[in-house]
Amino acid sequence: MLLSEFDYDLPEDLIAQTPVEPRNASRLMVLDSETGEIADHHFYELANFLEPGDALIFNDTRVMPARLIGHRENTGGKVEVFLLRRLDSVHWEALVKPGKKAQRGNRIVFDESLSCLIGETTDFGGRIVEFEYQGVFEEILDRLGEVPLPPYIHEKLEDKERYQTVYNRVEGSAAAPTAGLHFTKQQLEELRAQGIRTGFVTLHVGLGTFRPVNVETIEDHHMHKEYYSIPDETANLILETKKNGGRVIAVGTTSIRTLEAAATDKNTIAGKSGWTDIFIYPGYQFKIVDALITNFHLPKSTLLMLISAFAGREFVLKAYKYAVQKRYRFFSFGDAMFIRTRAEGSGPYNS
Repeated sequence: MLLSEFDYDLPEDLIAQTPVEPRNASRLMVLDSETGEIADHHFYELANFLEPGDALIFNDTRVMPARLIGHRENTGGKVEVFLLRRLDSVHWEALVKPGKKAQRGNRIVFDESLSCLIGETTDFGGRIVEFEYQGVFEEILDRLGEVPLPPYIHEKLEDKERYQTVYNRVEGSAAAPTAGLHFTKQQLEELRAQGIRTGFVTLHVGLGTFRPVNVETIEDHHMHKEYYSIPDETANLILETKKNGGRVIAVGTTSIRTLEAAATDKNTIAGKSGWTDIFIYPGYQFKIVDALITNFHLPKSTLLMLISAFAGREFVLKAYKYAVQKRYRFFSFGDAMFIRTRAEGSGPYNS
């Protein structure tokens, strides 16, 4: 398939710069890929489209303060080091800007307690950096690092926790699993009280999720590996849900990639951890996920390709065109969509 088949026109003023309050006041577009229905709702109405026995699967990763600003020791030039993943106690894979001026062997100084040496270039255009520090690295990173917002967000975020989900538990991501930003603690409690089960996986969002596609034939694109973990408890919840005729509903594209990467067969999964470079695009046969909550994604992105695989490319692009007409808010702090299906053996949809 061609990259151009996943393009769409988006007015810049529809790119959300700030989150709405409360979190679940955002709009919710509900899609039915079987009937082609598109309906306008709000996220606080989500319970109307769920049934007792459904299972919501969340990515509990926490965004780390991954952006460090320092200067080259030899020239004083400003350098940004964006941490992607930890390799060992001192080595990290990172993006370095400006990369051409940060030569191998250069020392980048952040303050008197932290510096790093620029190392080799990775296959995906990143760099391996080796840190030298005095004290506890995590405490230094919390003090000096910034939580990285996507480049299309230009407004300052007053509350840094607003770019974290309310259920985050495991630090390690370079970006937030943004579909989960819509949930409030109260809404989660209400959903559980209504018989909706909840489970958690971890996928640390790295370069694989937001690296742009630079090839015209999408099958030639290669994803960057990201770490994931599925507890036995979550795997058992999924198996039980399937057995009882409920739906497994992934909250976000990172959750869906985690579940599909770990699946061994149709409706079969076990607790495990590892690294995944799964790339889902139209033609993929889903093994675990029955329905999906997601945000609106960038044109020509792997995330838009994943959604197109789930609901059909033409239907998804039709929904995006509708979203533009209805002035939905796009991307990380934007609105959400729920792509629903009816699991075998389940009852009718709520109205």
